[in-house]
Amino acid sequence: MNIRALIVDDEPLARERVRGFLRDEPDIEIIGECANGAEAVEQLNRQNPDLVFMDVQMPELDGFEALRGVPAEKLPVVIFITAFDQHALRAFDAHALDYLLKPFKPARFKAAVQRAREQIANQNAGATARNLLELLGERAGPASQLSRLTIRTDDRVVVVNLDEVDSIESAGNYVVVHVGKDQHVMRDTLTALEAKLPARQFLRISRAVIVNLEHVKELQPMFKGESVVILKNGRSLPTTRSLREIQEKLEAY
Repeated sequence: MNIRALIVDDEPLARERVRGFLRDEPDIEIIGECANGAEAVEQLNRQNPDLVFMDVQMPELDGFEALRGVPAEKLPVVIFITAFDQHALRAFDAHALDYLLKPFKPARFKAAVQRAREQIANQNAGATARNLLELLGERAGPASQLSRLTIRTDDRVVVVNLDEVDSIESAGNYVVVHVGKDQHVMRDTLTALEAKLPARQFLRISRAVIVNLEHVKELQPMFKGESVVILKNGRSLPTTRSLREIQEKLEAY
C-alpha cells in the first residue's frame, strides 16, 4: 500500500531533508510540499494525504492553526517537526503523537515513519485523529497568549519577560525585540506575534513597529502631519496612528 505524504515547512532546507530521507521509504509517495500554513490548509483539504510532516513554528499560520483548518474526518496521521524544548514536547507525548525534534537524525526519522506506517496499516488513524483534536483544542484560544518570549539562538535560549520589552520591529519573516540596550532576533512575523501579545499592553503604532505602552514617555507631533512616539529609553519611533488614538490607549492602560 502506498502512503500519500505531504511535507509542510517554511524552510526549504528542512523540506529537502525530509524529502531526502523519504527516498529510503519506497512505499511513501510525496504528493506535495507547502512553504506555509495557508498552503497547507489548501492542500490538506484538497488532496487528503495519509501522512503529513508538519512544521510547528511557521510565520503567519503555524502548524497547529493549519491543522485546525481541516475537518476532523479529514485529519491525517501527523508527524510534527519542531524545535520545541523537552518541556513543551510533553504535550505530544501525552497525546501519543509523534514528533521530530530539529535537528533530527535518520534513525529517529525512520522510527517515526514506521510508527506512522503501522497506525495507517492497522487503521488506527481515527484514534490518532482524536488525540490530535485534543491537542489542538488545548492549544487554542486565550491560553496561547504569551506572558514571556523564548528566543532561540545558535547556542542558547533567551527568556524575556514581556514587561521588559521596549518595542518590537518587523524584519521580514523575523522580528527584532528591543530590550533596553539589547536586541534579540526572533523567527516570527510581526502580525503573528501581535496576535499573541496582551492587547492592553502592546500597541502596533505602524506597519513595522509594536510598542510596550508601559515604556512610552512622550507623544510628539512633527512636521507635515507626522508624529513620533518617544520611549523612556530615548528611542523615537514614527507612528501612522493618530496621537489621540495612542493617548486614549495610554489613558486606558
